[in-house]
Parts: sequence; C-alpha cells; structure tokens
Amino acid sequence: MTETTAPGTTPSPGILTAAAAMESALPFTDTADLDDAKRGFLGAHRPGRVTTDDGRVVWDADAWSTVLDGPRPDTVNPSLWRQAQLVALHGLYEVTDGVYQVRGMDLSNMTLVEGRDGVIVIDPLISTETAAAALDLYRAHRGERPVTGMIYTHSHVDHFGGVRGVISGDDVAAGRVPVLAPEGFVEHAVAENVYAGTAMGRRAAYMYGAALPVGPAGQMGAGLGMTTSTGTVTLIPPTVDITRTGQEETIDGVRIVFQVTPGTEAPSEMNFLFPDRNALCMAENATHTLHNLLTLRGALVRDPHAWAHYLTEAIELFGDAADVEFASHHWPTWGRDRIERLLSEQRDLYAYQHDQTLRLLNQGQTGAEIAEQLQMPPALENAWNTRGYYGSVSHNVKAIYQRYMGWFDGNPAHLWTHPPAQAGRRYVDALGGPDALLEIARRAYADGDFRWVAELVGHLVFAAPDNSAARELQAAALDQLGFGAENGTWRNFFLTGAYELRNGSIGTPTQTAAPDLFAQLSLGQLFDSAAIRVDGPRAWDETLGIDWTITGPDGAEDQHWSRLRNGVLIHGPGSGRGHADATIRVSRQALLALFSGQAGAGDLATTGDLTVDGPADVLERLLSVLDAPDPDFAIVTP
Repeated sequence: MTETTAPGTTPSPGILTAAAAMESALPFTDTADLDDAKRGFLGAHRPGRVTTDDGRVVWDADAWSTVLDGPRPDTVNPSLWRQAQLVALHGLYEVTDGVYQVRGMDLSNMTLVEGRDGVIVIDPLISTETAAAALDLYRAHRGERPVTGMIYTHSHVDHFGGVRGVISGDDVAAGRVPVLAPEGFVEHAVAENVYAGTAMGRRAAYMYGAALPVGPAGQMGAGLGMTTSTGTVTLIPPTVDITRTGQEETIDGVRIVFQVTPGTEAPSEMNFLFPDRNALCMAENATHTLHNLLTLRGALVRDPHAWAHYLTEAIELFGDAADVEFASHHWPTWGRDRIERLLSEQRDLYAYQHDQTLRLLNQGQTGAEIAEQLQMPPALENAWNTRGYYGSVSHNVKAIYQRYMGWFDGNPAHLWTHPPAQAGRRYVDALGGPDALLEIARRAYADGDFRWVAELVGHLVFAAPDNSAARELQAAALDQLGFGAENGTWRNFFLTGAYELRNGSIGTPTQTAAPDLFAQLSLGQLFDSAAIRVDGPRAWDETLGIDWTITGPDGAEDQHWSRLRNGVLIHGPGSGRGHADATIRVSRQALLALFSGQAGAGDLATTGDLTVDGPADVLERLLSVLDAPDPDFAIVTP
C-alpha cells in the first residue's frame, strides 16, 4: 500500500445516478450484518500496522479505518462501501465459548479454538508477520496458551501461508502440533502457486489492488477482505489427511467432525463441526458475498453444481447441530434459522447460475450474451450475502460457459482472430488513424459509454503504446468503471489498470511461490516445473538425456530420468529406456535450488552437492533452454 497520490478524476453523472438508484433499491437500513460483525469484540491490534523485521509494512488496518470513518465518497459504489466498512473491522472477536476469531488482519480470518491444554489455529493467514500479530492479539486477551493444533481449511495461500508465524516445523516433526488438511491439499497448494504462480501473482496485483493507494479514488477492498498482506509466505505440510465426510478427529480434547467438499471453492476443501460447542466452520464455501467461479487472477474453473450439492449436504449434516456458523472470511452468523437461510441462499446462488447458464447455452447463446442478460431471482438479488463483491454474475456465467464449452463461442469469425497488438493496428487504420479513433472515443466518454471507450482506446494503446492521449483517455474510462463497480475485484482491476497506464508497472506485491512451497514439490512436480520453462524453439535441435540420483536429507535415494527432445522435457521415475548422455547425482535441496534458479550448476558442484558422470556440458545445455518467468509482464500495454 503505497503513499502515492490517487488519480483525481471525478465521477460522471451516470455513475452518480446509478449510485442513487442502488441506494434506493437495496435495504441499506438493515443493520444485521453490522451487528454480527461487531458482536463479541474484545480488542484491536494497535497500531494496525504490521511490519517485517526490517520495518517494511506488510499490512495496515488503520489505513482503511481512517478513510471509512467518514461519509461515502462519490467515487465508491454505495454497496461496496457498505461491504468495505464491514470487512475492514479488525480485531479479536469471541464467536462462542472457547472459539475466537482475528478478523481484518489479512485477506482471511484466523480462528482460534481453545482446547484442554492450548489453542487450535484454523487458517493462519497469508504471511508469517500478520499471523504472528494475530496470535499475539489473541494471547493479549486470552493468555499465553500454546498452539496445540493447526487446521488448513483448503489449499489457497491465504489459508496456510502464515503458518510459520504461529508454529514451527520442529513442533510438527516432534508430534506436538498435528496439522490437519483435506486430502490432496499439498498437491493443489503447490501446483497452483508454482505452475502458473508467476502469472497468477502478477494478475493478483490487479485483483486485490495491493499496490493502489488506499482512499476514495483508490483501494477500497476486495469484497472478501480488504487486500492481501505482502509478507513472508510459508508452508508446513499436513500430518493428518481428512479423507471422508463423517471422519472425526480429536485435537487437544476438542472433537471435530468433517465434511470433505472437493471441487467447490478450492480443489481441496472441507467444512467441519465442533459438536461440543455447536459451532460450524464453512471454510470458504459460504461467505457474505457471491464468490468467484473463476477468480480474476486465474485458476481452474470451479464447479458450481458440486458447490451447491455440498452446501445442501452441509445443511443436512449440520443444520440441526449448529448454533453459530463462521467461515474463513467475513463475520459469523448466529441462530439455526439464520444459519440455514444463509447456507440455503448461498446454495441457490450457485445452483441458479449453473442451471440457467446451461439452459441458455443449450439455446445457442454464448457466455458473453448470457452474462449480459441473466438476472438473479429478486430474493437473491436483495440478500446482502449474495451480492457480487468478490465474484460477479457476469464473470461467473462466462466461467460456467468456459467449463462446459471452452473458450470458443462457436462463431468461426472468432476462431482465428488477430492478437491484441496486430488487431489494434488494424482497428486504428480502419477508423482513420489515431486522431479519428480518439475523437470517436471522446464522444463515447461524454455519453457515459465507458465500456466502449476502454475497448476502443485499448486498440490504440496496443497499436501505439507511447500515445499519451490514448493512455490517459483509457485510464479515465477505467477510473469511471472502477468508481461505479460494486465488485471489489473489478474496481481493483479497473483502477490498477488506470494506475499502470499513468505510472508504469507495479509488479507483483505478494509473492506466493515461496521456498516452503517449492520444498513440497514431488519429484514429478519438480521436473514438471522445469518442463514448463523450456523455451521450445530454442530447444528444437537439442537432444539430451540425463539419469538422476536424488538424495534426500535422510540419505534415501530416488532414481529419476529426463530426456529433452523436440523442445519437450519428458521424465519419469527410475531409469529411462532411452540413452542417457550423463548421470547426475544431486541432493534434493540442490535440485530445488538448481531448477528454481537460486544456484548454478558450478556453485553446487563446488560444494559437493552435485556430481556429473559424463560430458560436463550436458547439464548446462539443459539449463540454458530454461526460461525465467517474468513477474512484471505488461497487462494494459503490449
């Protein structure tokens, strides 16, 4: 969160009219969510800033409090403003007897459940720094209880990244702290943050607006939380897998009954009930917003049909046992009738989008066409927990279409379109050149058609990225789209795009491909991570084979083979059938350093961590065709 001055564009009359209409249509006098969000407050972390050891700020809860204390500015959608006021509340809250939450200290919540001898931590936030601060806040009010258990609800980084801020690997290895997670957790956590982690991280900078200035014309939250912390990401692997619904575990004297929900909000996820406290954790499967089915940072498309099914199952399993429901984001819900209503509305939300999208695509409509016309039932449209602060009906419907039909809408005119820069030059020429295009766009801006301005001027920016008038006009249109957006992630995308058009790239504020995640790669995943970095054309004429012996820290040895041919690195366990040009013996830690670019072959050979039996240049030839990912690639410019 930088101290940069925010753009000073004022909202257009159309934005102001739409905001007034929304204020009249939605039940802003309903204070139930505010009452729930404030209930059980025990104290805040003061000051609200969290820093690294060298003083770098990774979280600043006070920045939002200062802005949100005043009246709503015209540059913020009224519904998003309401959500930001709720989500920005930070501190320690009592949920029920022996269950506490630290909220507003990262994108996600940390929940703490007191046991016989200590406290069980659920979801230790993104960064070690914010997690440690959250635990300190809990202990300041509840005493110096040791952490006696760790639960990861699912495989997204905001639910495990801060783990080493609250427990140590030694505690886990010694058996003092069990770590529970749904089956498949490590595979999905690692794959998401390593395989496409660079691209996802760069786009997450847009989605969460972590580099935008906090303020009326800047960052106003992401709907699910305010933004992502930018500290140190870690991972300690689970020691107990939750593999089936109905599985019961006891940690520090606390009974927990689990429901596995694969393929919902995450590929590996679970809900669970504390039966002796009538407290239900819904992970990220039921929050106070419409969630993403395809997150704007990029991910696999989620399955709304399965999501709805598991919410129905949760009602059937736990509906008669839960007096309070809490989740990994937002605030709890108390009372069985209110809990069932929340879960039912969330269930209907995903089921309706799924079923209606399938109905309309079977009538021949495309994702974009369905997204433009699909309306939610009035009862869901007017329920606060179903509003699109994080996901949206628009991009969720397109995601469902993509899940079933792919990227192609069936129109042959869209089968082989020009890439953006080439298309941009053709559009500019067809419209009579840059000045003529800008004149058309300025008239559209005056008419309030900001979507068309952004699309049209985007062609000129890609055709002539140095055209300052085009960059400023597109930035101004993105400002307007951001000011009008109810969805926090859309606002952040629009305003970050405007910021970069004016100021240049902000890079990737939150780095998730951390050493702890690389360390959990299986050998197959480790070689896969190298294979996706092979520069194919550069490797077309290269043919080489290596047989590997990889030694673990305990002295155990694994055999693996790799062959590079036709620009493809293939590999597998054991010895390959094809000829190996060299045999390499390497420690697992050294192989991680080698493939992640943290160390060169010569350095590792010098330390004795790597030896080559065969031509000395074989390994260098392989490494020379591996590309380094770019965490600063352009998005709004070519």
